[in-house]
Amino acid sequence: MLRTLKIDSATPRHMKGELNMKKRVMGKLGISSSAFGLGCMRFNGPASGDSVIDEQKAVSLIRRAIDGGVTYLDTAYVYLDKTSEIVLGKALLDGYRERVTIATKMPAEAVHNREEMEALLDTELKKLQTDHIDFYLMHGINREKWEYFKSIGAPEFFDDMKKAGKIRYKCFSFHGPYDQFEYILNDNDWDMVQIQYNFMDINNQAGTRGLELAGSKGIPVVIMEGLLGGRLAKAPQNVQALYDAFPVKRSAVEWAFRWLCNHPAVSVVLSGCNEPEQIDENLRIFDTVEAGIMTPDELKLMDDVRSAYISRTKIGCTGCRYCMPCPNGVNIPGIFSSWNNVSLYDTDPKDSWELGFILKNGAGADKCVGCGACEAACPQHLNIIESLQLAWKDLKQG
Repeated sequence: MLRTLKIDSATPRHMKGELNMKKRVMGKLGISSSAFGLGCMRFNGPASGDSVIDEQKAVSLIRRAIDGGVTYLDTAYVYLDKTSEIVLGKALLDGYRERVTIATKMPAEAVHNREEMEALLDTELKKLQTDHIDFYLMHGINREKWEYFKSIGAPEFFDDMKKAGKIRYKCFSFHGPYDQFEYILNDNDWDMVQIQYNFMDINNQAGTRGLELAGSKGIPVVIMEGLLGGRLAKAPQNVQALYDAFPVKRSAVEWAFRWLCNHPAVSVVLSGCNEPEQIDENLRIFDTVEAGIMTPDELKLMDDVRSAYISRTKIGCTGCRYCMPCPNGVNIPGIFSSWNNVSLYDTDPKDSWELGFILKNGAGADKCVGCGACEAACPQHLNIIESLQLAWKDLKQG
């Protein structure tokens, strides 16, 4: 739902010129971009719900970021109940469109043939009030979705739209294991990729190997979830103690972004902001970072921070799924993943999307009858039955 409010076309541009936002060359494309990319998925609205956008506030935030030097804006067809593109389009009126590049996305679930792809792209162009999209991404693909996109002719469609001038670059965003990322990256001629990456995800999803593989090909990499959905923004006590003991004082957010920008293969780091103070703080942070900026002592600090987080792990489940399917429908790896994440990042179980999914599907540990099939199959020889009950007690009491 979109709450439409009158937009003040004279939005103050007091940020303009205050900071000289550092730019990065985006790999083989040869174009420059701000290291800070504004993510347009997390604009919060009034108390009636996050899907209701305070349009005037969102427009003000977007323009504040651009006036501060941000040139990369990321949205998607499905964000905020399909209203994010509309708000971004309005924010880019009054000459703002010419100052930025836009990234938006095509979800596999919304298209089944070329006609539907054309219709969806035209809809997005209309919502964004522009005649072209700079970075057009196949949204959140893994190997299965990539094979589907190929089956409906999406790669050829993207190439045709580049020739027609409706999009500038063919891209994809990725969620999945490294081997699938490597396959997809090598299976087509891509202009840019977007991956989840942060100092805790060096071996998860595409990970460091994926970042470096793309970098070796000159393919620019845009980073999402640099703060793991905000979980790295507020450090638990044992992690904060490490930050506090370090001679140079920085916030957890600044350390996380500084670590990301230290990587030369990183072109843009996305950050979603819903308050002007967050915009201003990000502008300050990204104005002070560049590739290779971290000292050996700072890099060691981040290794120690990672270890401190990992020490909070509740159970050494690797998610191999040898225990699945459970004959009674218990989502064993999902419960253990949620248990670990809540402990690692000191978060409320009520905020765990994993736990919400488990509860929605009736796959909780309350279904466990102690049959032992999982323990017999576990290559880690974990005490699954007892651990499930401990995990469920912690998660349900949160």
